[in-house]
Amino acid sequence: MARSLDGLVLAPVADQAPGQVGTRTRFAYHEEDGVIWAEYAGGDVVRGRLVGTRAGDLLDFRYVQLKRDGGTSSGHCVSRVVELPDGRARLEETWEWESREGSGTSVVEEVREA
Repeated sequence: MARSLDGLVLAPVADQAPGQVGTRTRFAYHEEDGVIWAEYAGGDVVRGRLVGTRAGDLLDFRYVQLKRDGGTSSGHCVSRVVELPDGRARLEETWEWESREGSGTSVVEEVREA
């Protein structure tokens, strides 16, 4: 199993469609005893939350977010935790909206401040 996500900051490696998370979005992860949660914001997202579980290297969580235009969205995501060669964490994600149509994949990686 990859190391804990607790205390890590992750960011998408590419922008999604307008009104969704993007490279300016930052996720602050927490993890304890198989439970994961995070707060996120940046770009078109004013505030977001996710909560779920971790079993080995798989995360299963639901998310909800408030966008700059005042709209809200929610969905479900399953992610695989991967350790990059430089030791940073990477999440390979498969997600689907539950509050509207749409699904896709994305990648977020640990951000290390210079």
